[in-house]
Amino acid sequence: MALPPLSAIRFFNVAAQTENFVQAAERLHVTHGAVSRQVRILEEALGVALFERRNRAVFLTPAGRALYAVTSLVIEQLEDAVARIQQAARDNVLTVSCEPTIAMRWLIPRLPSFKQVHPDIAVHLVAAGGPIDFRRTGVDLALRRDDFHWDESVLAEKICDEWVGPVCAPRIKLRTHMEGMHLLHSGSRPDAWKRWHRLAGVPAKGASRADYEHFYLCIQAALAGLGVSMASFLMVGDELKNGQLHAPYGFLRDGSSYCVLIPKSSVGNDNCNRFRDWIRAQAASTLACLPA
Repeated sequence: MALPPLSAIRFFNVAAQTENFVQAAERLHVTHGAVSRQVRILEEALGVALFERRNRAVFLTPAGRALYAVTSLVIEQLEDAVARIQQAARDNVLTVSCEPTIAMRWLIPRLPSFKQVHPDIAVHLVAAGGPIDFRRTGVDLALRRDDFHWDESVLAEKICDEWVGPVCAPRIKLRTHMEGMHLLHSGSRPDAWKRWHRLAGVPAKGASRADYEHFYLCIQAALAGLGVSMASFLMVGDELKNGQLHAPYGFLRDGSSYCVLIPKSSVGNDNCNRFRDWIRAQAASTLACLPA
C-alpha cells in the first residue's frame, strides 16, 4: 500500500510527543489548525482514529501509540542520517588562506591538479597575508612567507625557500648595473629591492621608481613593459617559461621561506595533511625549473 503523506506523519509525530495540538503548532511554527488538518489527513488515509478528542484535549488512541512508536524511531534515525551527511560535507571543505600574489599567480592555476588527485576535498581559498587568527576566521590551513612571528598554538612546516630576482618584459634591455632603470616597488614588500641589491651586489644608480600597492600589481606592470619588478620565482615561473618575462640576473635565495601554518588543534587532520603534502610537492616541482 502507498504511504500516507510524509508531511502528515511529521505533524503527527510532534503532536504525539506533546499530546497537545497547540504545543505541536508552536514547535512546528504553524497554526493550531494546520496541525489538526494534517492529523486528520493521516487518520483518513489510515482509516483509524489516532487521537481521542474530548474537552478540548487530545489523547493517543491504541492505534496512535502503535504508530508513534514507529514514527519516533524512524524520524530520529532520519535526523541522525541528515546530521551525519551535513557534517561529512563540512568535513570535506578545506579552507585555505594564502598570500594574494602567490594565490593568484601560482596556487590557483595548480588547484585543478589537486582536485584531480583528491576529488573528495573541496578547497575554499581565502586571499590574505600576515598573522592569522584561525579560530576567528575559520581557516584550516594557511600558506605564508615567514616574515612575521606566530604563537605556540600554530604548527609551521617549511614548504620551500623564497627565490627572488628582477623581471621585465623581453623588449626592455637592462643596462649595466641597472643604471637609470625604472624600478617597480611594492607596498606589500617595501624592502624587496633593497634586500636584493645587497645580496646580489648590483647597484641601481640613477634609477627611477614607481610604487604599487601589491606585488602582483608590480608583476602585471612588468608584463605590460612599464619597468622592472622584483619577483618571486614561484610568481613568474610560467611567464618566464612562455617568454612573456625574462630574468637577466636570475634568482637568489633571500633568506625567507614559505610555510604551511596549521593550528595545533588540527594536527593530524587528514585533509590538512594531504593538502600540505601536495603543496610541498608542487613547490619542489616548480623550483626544479629554476634557471641556472
